[in-house]
Amino acid sequence: MSNDERVCGIALTLCQGIGHIMAKRLVETVGSAAEVFRLRKELAGRYPGEFSSGVINALNDESVFRRAEEEMEFVEKNRIQCLLMTDERYPSRLRECEDAPLVLFFKGNTDLNRLRVVSLVGTRRATEYGKAFCADFLQDLSDLCPDLLIVSGLAYGIDVNAHRAALANGLSTVGVLAHGLDRIYPAVHRKTAIDMLEQGGLLTEFLSGTDPDRYNFVSRNRIVAGMSDAVIVVESAEKGGSLITASLAESYHRDCFAVPGRASDALSRGCNQLIRDNKAALINDASDFVKAMNWGRDTARQQPQGIQRDFFPELTEEETRIVKILSRDDQHINTLVVETNIPINRISALLFGLELKGVVKALVGGMYHLLA
Repeated sequence: MSNDERVCGIALTLCQGIGHIMAKRLVETVGSAAEVFRLRKELAGRYPGEFSSGVINALNDESVFRRAEEEMEFVEKNRIQCLLMTDERYPSRLRECEDAPLVLFFKGNTDLNRLRVVSLVGTRRATEYGKAFCADFLQDLSDLCPDLLIVSGLAYGIDVNAHRAALANGLSTVGVLAHGLDRIYPAVHRKTAIDMLEQGGLLTEFLSGTDPDRYNFVSRNRIVAGMSDAVIVVESAEKGGSLITASLAESYHRDCFAVPGRASDALSRGCNQLIRDNKAALINDASDFVKAMNWGRDTARQQPQGIQRDFFPELTEEETRIVKILSRDDQHINTLVVETNIPINRISALLFGLELKGVVKALVGGMYHLLA
């Protein structure tokens, strides 16, 4: 993909009145960001009724290109990856979310499409209970699932403790920022952020020069939820950003978990509320979580070795790809999306068809098992 396409992608996100959903729709309809701008004077005729006059007028603002070109200079100078939604390095789980950002900026060295991605979030006023949970949980989880990516928001409290615990246990960790990559906020987390560049990275949808304004954090939370297999709320008051992230995870059909606390603890009330309302499953430790996700190392114990295509002669090429992956181990649906590069709506239909054929079995937590 050329830099021109990236410049056009950035420019499209800068057009007044064109939000994430409309930007994604424009690119999917027309074919690319560059084509959207090339055909901007013809869109009304080519796609009657598809796009409002306000959208089409917004595409004629030439100033967005100047700003987009400035951003590409910053990106190239600082060796930042500019990921368009069509880039294979773009988080594929996030791509399936309706309001996914058209462009992401990433600095680091990890694969954003790891087979297992978990987000840990929580209050900025973490207690010793919450900090200890992060440390113990990720120490144990690193033994159970060593090839894991931990995601959080680099904020005070639970976020930064999750990042630091991941680093301490050799896990890759990515911080999703509510500002551009020209700064670190809060500044006291700079050392942790630098360490993360060597063992994970920093990810944002915001251009350089963007301040960490309050509403940016809410926008950031949808990326934290959307790019993961599961969201774990460690500590939260009755209101807060963590509960927004949990709600977003539910809307994206992600698994959501919460760490319980005493009824009298103000910073456990949000978690207890999620559990009470059946919006999150209760977990006490890493083994609880791994069991709920069906991620145990012993899941291969019943798998037939060397599944042959001849056993299922009626399978399509896409179904065969799914069967081949499931022959190794039970897999989460998001893992199948990543490995097959098949959109989640399509793969859901394929898995349902395979269930009807008696080839696979759906397990709890979005997992699938290949039947002998």
